[in-house]
Amino acid sequence: MNIGQASARSGLPIKTIRYYEEIDLIRPDRAENGYRDFDDGALDQLNLLAQARIMGFSLEECRSLLALDADPERHSRDVRALAEHNLQAVRDKITSLQALEARLTDLIGRCHGDEAPECAILDGLCHGAPQSRA
Repeated sequence: MNIGQASARSGLPIKTIRYYEEIDLIRPDRAENGYRDFDDGALDQLNLLAQARIMGFSLEECRSLLALDADPERHSRDVRALAEHNLQAVRDKITSLQALEARLTDLIGRCHGDEAPECAILDGLCHGAPQSRA
């Protein structure tokens, strides 16, 4: 199948598929005319990448997942370790987002939201303590 068909079946934009090839994450075959040719195995790789990226795996973690998927002698503990590492990163991000939510809630709660020029939100953004980024 061509790149357009692979894109439609995997849900990945064509530009993303080309990028994954550029960084040597995938290696589709080439037809005689030079066009990319995706077989079922390549489509499985694209599906793995699409789902792994949705779950927050980094590109390097995706590279490891692809290598593990291709290794018939892999150990499931290695896949699990990657997933556990990713889960911790997701949990850390949730914690960071919850702190961001609390700060925004506080700023909004302190703003009168009336016609006066004083604004607790702007004051908090300009003069508040620096916060870590989510």
